[in-house]
Amino acid sequence: MEERIELSFKGFLTAVQTVKLYGKDHPILNKALKEAFKSITEALNDRPVFTIGIIGEEIAFEKEILFSLSNLSKDAVNYIKERGIEKITFNRGLELFELERFISLLSIPKDDIKESPQEKLYLMGVHNISVGKIGVSESKGEDSDKGHFDNLSLSLLSVLNQESIDGLSLRAAVEHIINNLAEQYQQLAKLNTLKRYDLGTFAHLISTSILSMYFSSKIGFPKDVILDIGLSALFHDIGKLYISRKIIRNPGKLSTLEFSLMESHTVLGSTLILQYVDTLGVMPAVVSFEHHLKYDLSGYPKLKFPRKPHIVSQIVSICDVYDALSERRSYKSDYPPNAIYNLMMRGKETTYNPFLLDKFFQLIGVWPIGSIVALGDKRVAVVVEENQDDIFSPIVKIIYPQKEEVLVDLKGNKDNLKIERFLNPWTEGKDFLIYLQS
Repeated sequence: MEERIELSFKGFLTAVQTVKLYGKDHPILNKALKEAFKSITEALNDRPVFTIGIIGEEIAFEKEILFSLSNLSKDAVNYIKERGIEKITFNRGLELFELERFISLLSIPKDDIKESPQEKLYLMGVHNISVGKIGVSESKGEDSDKGHFDNLSLSLLSVLNQESIDGLSLRAAVEHIINNLAEQYQQLAKLNTLKRYDLGTFAHLISTSILSMYFSSKIGFPKDVILDIGLSALFHDIGKLYISRKIIRNPGKLSTLEFSLMESHTVLGSTLILQYVDTLGVMPAVVSFEHHLKYDLSGYPKLKFPRKPHIVSQIVSICDVYDALSERRSYKSDYPPNAIYNLMMRGKETTYNPFLLDKFFQLIGVWPIGSIVALGDKRVAVVVEENQDDIFSPIVKIIYPQKEEVLVDLKGNKDNLKIERFLNPWTEGKDFLIYLQS
């Protein structure tokens, strides 16, 4: 079915490219339109309606990004987006004249279109094609990021309530993060220090998703796999939201019953997500089920036929624990970065894949970007870059007492200067937050 959809939209994009190059009155357009109409109506024989979305420069249908089609049609895709169109829906009953009028609309210079594209189509008598935005505003910077984070949270809430998901908006949000991973990770690191945003109930899931995508991109996974990893991390703990907050946030020892309920979140989550395979794919259900198995299978749930967790589950497991240990909540304290490193290293080869764990800290460092640290010479600095060949000795920027910004590479420093301790931004590091914000 996906192949037929891809073929139909390829024909449509060919018609768009034709009108872009030759105009709406050229004879060659008539042939392209008829071929596009034929392929679209054939696709509509299998379903009453289908929607294609444009996410970034990529074309998406349901749970798939059509990378091969995207690479062949970038000019046509950008041409459509310039006219304020991010998703196109074709309905069964489509007439050739409707497709002709839609292509004619696309031939109009973008600055000459006064109505919205959907309003213009309606005025032109086109009722079996609808167009619009995917759901995130085109504002830049923090407002745009907040819109994408909101879409992630809404998708999580929809699954929790067993409601339908706007798959295109969800994938647009994840695609946005993928396209800006370096910036998003830098922002995430600062969020953990500054706590400038309140991402609500789902902060941990969103953070784990960003961190998992950043890590997987750095170790060489292709973009389509990174997308699956991001979605899997986003939904990995959805089952936990079924468990009473009183149990989840209980700082004391859990009873046998409470502990059993807590462990059940992996099965609950995977069962829930399996209802959304058409939108999310199967990997989120796999990761939800496996992320507490542990590398040596000593975790839960217990398997009747033991097997190593999927590598995506292993990646999400590392990022999940790292982010959880980094968080400060009303019911727990956060850990200093070096303590997190030591705690997680105790699980090497048992809880975590040893290669992935070493690689994770090689990339993230012991002292992550944004950490406020006290140096051995009593100066205060913020970590700005990792040294992958010496994870204990990052590059730092002195923020106190110097008035001028000074960068110091702690690797092989001739003065044997080292990080003495982490300054928690909730306590003794609080007075230095202003330097990070500036």
